[in-house]
Amino acid sequence: MSRVVVTGMGLITALGNDLASTWEALTQGRSGVGEITAYDTSDFGVHFAAEIKQFEPQLYMDRKEARRNDPYEQLAIATTKQALAQAGLTINADNADDIGVYIGSGIGGLVTLHDQFKVLHEKGPDRISPFFINMMIVDGAPGIVSILTGAKGPNWATVSACATSSNSIGEAWETIRRGDAKAMIAGGSEKAVTPIAMAAFDKMKTLSRRNQDPQGASRPFSLDRDGFVMGEASGMLILEDLEFARARGATILAELIGYGTTADASHITSPAPGGEGLVRAMRRALRKANLQPEQIDYINAHGTSTQPNDSTETQAIKTCFGDHAYKLAVSSTKSMTGHTLGAAGAVEAIISIMALQTGIIPPTINLQRPDPECDLDYVPNQARHAPVNIVMSNSMGFGGHNACLIFKHYEP
Repeated sequence: MSRVVVTGMGLITALGNDLASTWEALTQGRSGVGEITAYDTSDFGVHFAAEIKQFEPQLYMDRKEARRNDPYEQLAIATTKQALAQAGLTINADNADDIGVYIGSGIGGLVTLHDQFKVLHEKGPDRISPFFINMMIVDGAPGIVSILTGAKGPNWATVSACATSSNSIGEAWETIRRGDAKAMIAGGSEKAVTPIAMAAFDKMKTLSRRNQDPQGASRPFSLDRDGFVMGEASGMLILEDLEFARARGATILAELIGYGTTADASHITSPAPGGEGLVRAMRRALRKANLQPEQIDYINAHGTSTQPNDSTETQAIKTCFGDHAYKLAVSSTKSMTGHTLGAAGAVEAIISIMALQTGIIPPTINLQRPDPECDLDYVPNQARHAPVNIVMSNSMGFGGHNACLIFKHYEP
């Protein structure tokens, strides 16, 4: 099996429109949450979200191309180009067949879906956009990224709710390891701060309603947590076969060494009791990485700030890691980015790699009153400088999906 390394990363979040600005905000413990600007929230129970700010798609594509793509696809294109630029990877006739694209989204083109329903009801069926389907479907993102970059290798869209882009990255890893590609563009994109999505998640009672304190609303592992904060983001990684990366002189950022994915087969929204599905995913990732639990230094937790998730994930970590669970640094960066649904796994994989590179562990902010059932070291409120050699990133999704990725410092 081939070794697989990371050579490029692209990131857009509510904290910044590139990796550098997002990382700076994360290390400073800043929140990206604020009042919703996309629509009038007067009739809604939730008035805030972690929206992307001042994103200009024309920096990455011409106006005509931008109009033909939903905002989630625009973000995928932008972060792909950021990642390719960092990797210094040019896709051409010589390598196109060996470079693939796995990009996922939990929901897809929800902005377009909302807009086109309005067109249908107000102006009639003849006014529906001919680009509507390609703008809405989840595989629109990997499709357009393939077209714009020329990547002709394996191409498909992952959908596993909030585990989506962890699965994208993990399956890309498996694709390279088995020899079906030399490099993969892998990640996820989500832009779901829309009236219908916000109303629906609120109706499920999964969203925080702290309208008077938006920046303090996402509070993973806190006793008084009352739900997650919707976020928008896109994260993209360039994964390469080690020998392919070496041959072209690429700078290697990290090595992806483990991936595990499982199903709870338990409940459509709540995690399985004790987080047993996540336990199996973490153990599977550790086994594939040929690691003992004691070798993990930091876990970027799924940490949504919902009552069921945080205590269950804590229990899962304690089950998997035993006594070492209390020596681990564990943090939820959703406290700052919000919950970016299908993009969350890729966003948090990139954050995990940055922790490896910098020796800075981003904090869990808004953690003033820890839940007694959440009794691990969650790096509360301030970033921490610490040796970090191997990191784990966890994702869990509605439907009982679990995915776990493990990255380490690259060693020749």
